[in-house]
Amino acid sequence: MLFLFVSIFLLLAPASLPSIAAAETEQQKFAVDGGKVLELGESNFDAAISTFDYILVDFYAPWCGHCKRLAPELDKAARILAELKQPLVIAKIDADKYKRVGSKYDIDGYPTLKIFIHGVPTDYYGPRKADLLVRFLKKFVAPDVAILNSDSAISEFVEAAGTSFPIFIGFGLNESAISHFAVKYKKRAWFSVAKDFSDKTMEFYDFDKIPALVARHPNYEEQSIFYGPFEEKFLEDYIKQSLLPLALPITEETLRLLKDDERKVILTILEDETDERSKGLVKLLKAAASANRDFVFVFVGFKQWQEFAESFEVSKKTKLPKMVVWDGDEEYFSVVGSESIEDEDQGSQITHFIQGYKDGNVIQKRISSASFMGFVNSMIGVGTVTIIVFVVAVVMIIQSLKEEPLRVGTRNEGDYPSSSTSQPEARQPLHSGDKQDKED
Repeated sequence: MLFLFVSIFLLLAPASLPSIAAAETEQQKFAVDGGKVLELGESNFDAAISTFDYILVDFYAPWCGHCKRLAPELDKAARILAELKQPLVIAKIDADKYKRVGSKYDIDGYPTLKIFIHGVPTDYYGPRKADLLVRFLKKFVAPDVAILNSDSAISEFVEAAGTSFPIFIGFGLNESAISHFAVKYKKRAWFSVAKDFSDKTMEFYDFDKIPALVARHPNYEEQSIFYGPFEEKFLEDYIKQSLLPLALPITEETLRLLKDDERKVILTILEDETDERSKGLVKLLKAAASANRDFVFVFVGFKQWQEFAESFEVSKKTKLPKMVVWDGDEEYFSVVGSESIEDEDQGSQITHFIQGYKDGNVIQKRISSASFMGFVNSMIGVGTVTIIVFVVAVVMIIQSLKEEPLRVGTRNEGDYPSSSTSQPEARQPLHSGDKQDKED
């Protein structure tokens, strides 16, 4: 028997030992000296993301001012993250130089951060200050579902989670009920189940029976409670709708969150987000959002982000607040008779706007090109915009060379660009049955 065991070992050893040695060699090749940020290139990028279970990559450009300000924060965070029980490595690559790598991972602006978990990339939307970044990244090496067995464990979990992500706590809920969604939405929320808790905790989280799934947005001081049914479809619908707060302020960071949400966006453009009248209207928007979870409600101040607001035909002369329904891309809808929100009875006006959209009493529009380019420019950088404009120009020239000359009366009305604002027919109200939504 001993002879047989030794023979098998000798047969397997030549195959297994080199692979172990190779793995160790790869680790040594990327040895993180004192938690320094790794500098990657095209030749070693794939090897790096396959070597480490968790690695945050900064896709940067040397000329980018935001990148230069981010670099020291990443340096600080790298030293702390390297000391974790489950280390998390930070690396960087000049995506402007190594364009093939940047293109592979859809890098269209700088800096862009992605975390690779076992080689699979996930967009990083979190804070970029070192201390908050460390807290945020610890989430990715934490269990998918935290098991909480006491009031103190619940408090400690919520405190450690911070304010960057929504927090889901299943009180009296079996771990298996949410484990699938905890994996699926790990990049966007914390998940936990509380096995043992007191009446005091029930009172604090404002639920009166179990099982109950509580969703909290600490950063927005919001909470909602789901009592079921806990079938997969209903549970996932609740989780997806609770990943964003009831009314989301639009910034460059929060705007990126909308790309993962398939719902139409009800956008309210205010004069100034910080004045008391605007704050009062936002409260009403939250109430409307709670009753209309099939929409995402967002708001932006003209004063806070003028370029973005101008994309929706808003200027300093426009009467605000103004509401539109946006598809998250280049099309949006104004509701006939609800072009702006008056000061009196704003809640009823919001309800009238939503109903008008559902009834199809809308005018379909496209984001104005000049201001939209400013908006795009602010999101993805001057270099990328220049490339896009150049490519579009070349395509248009090629198409014009191929087209036959147009004769009077030979072009159908449908051939005119739908973005034109000078044609009366483009401004006519669309009603139920004749609305032409762009198919997603």
